[in-house]
Amino acid sequence: MPYNGGMHVVVAPDKLKGSLTAEQAAAAIEAGLRRVVPDLDVRRCPVADGGDGTVAAAVSRGWQPRTATVSGPFGDPVPATWAQQGGTALVELAEASGLRQAGGRRDAQRATSRGTGELVRAALDAGCEEVVIGLGGSACTDGGSGMLRALGARVVDADGKPLPDGGGPLAGVAEVDLSGLDPRLASTRVVVATDVDVPLLGPSGAAQSFGPQKGATPDDVVQLEAALGRWAEVTALACGLDPVEATGRPGAGAAGGVGFAALAVLGAQRRSGVEEVLELVGFHELVRGAALVVTAEGSLDEQSLHGKAPVGVASAAARAGVPVVAVVGRCALSAEQSRAAGLNEVRALGDAGTDTATLMAQAGPLVEQAAEELGRRWLRGD
Repeated sequence: MPYNGGMHVVVAPDKLKGSLTAEQAAAAIEAGLRRVVPDLDVRRCPVADGGDGTVAAAVSRGWQPRTATVSGPFGDPVPATWAQQGGTALVELAEASGLRQAGGRRDAQRATSRGTGELVRAALDAGCEEVVIGLGGSACTDGGSGMLRALGARVVDADGKPLPDGGGPLAGVAEVDLSGLDPRLASTRVVVATDVDVPLLGPSGAAQSFGPQKGATPDDVVQLEAALGRWAEVTALACGLDPVEATGRPGAGAAGGVGFAALAVLGAQRRSGVEEVLELVGFHELVRGAALVVTAEGSLDEQSLHGKAPVGVASAAARAGVPVVAVVGRCALSAEQSRAAGLNEVRALGDAGTDTATLMAQAGPLVEQAAEELGRRWLRGD
């Protein structure tokens, strides 16, 4: 349907990892659309799925950025940003405990989520009564033990001595003492936002499925699986929970098991990462009455169908009766799969034979060109 001048277009991309942030992608898409309709009413709404870029998406929509120096994945101090709107805090695990804060180091046995707990504590210090924790992009496989320690828990061995940070040392855990947990947590609503719905243990869990990308060797994976099993048993006992039920909860394996600690100990509610982000950034209000939504992602593939940002955007837009088109670096889905996911059209910047380095280097102009082509078809009816 040709564009009606009284309508608007929502530009809601995720990042194109390694080349464009979500905000940069939004700017490129807007520029491409304006080549077609110069006076187009464009409403930018960068999005994320709970992982990298979640805080940036919120800040771009008016949330207040807050900064803190916290423990990085290996204990070194790192600067981290979280976001606040009224009494709600948005904490992005990747800002403190993510692979991008690891300085290229990969050590799944030693990396810690302590910095994430320090960000939660900063939010409590700021008077927040609700904390949303975006889980994704973690360097750690510590079952959330570091996060809990930063919030006052004690994790000790059989001699009552505190264990070192990291997932590996959890093989020796004898007790989790929760009596020192920050008392403010009792009156704080905690939400974990993640697109990962896996359990803590097993073939699809934190160690076996995600450990290798964090540097875990096959031997490390075996050791981490056993250590997380021991950690879960002791932690569940401290919380009065059934260990099998607690470790099997969807999302318990997210972010190296931080999901487990948040769900079991902090009483967190789990929500789809992209659904939570769309709500936080006001997407549902923006999409009402829109002529078109344009989203974007680096790669559209089978994984995208399980909670990634473009499909979440498409689902939300479909409920509002608005068509959605996507600009992606590569597309591994068939046209039928894309349509079934709610995407009316997908434009890929390259195909299987395109050099990845070239795509990444020229991502901005390529996204702008793809957006122009989509604009000609969907706004002008060419």
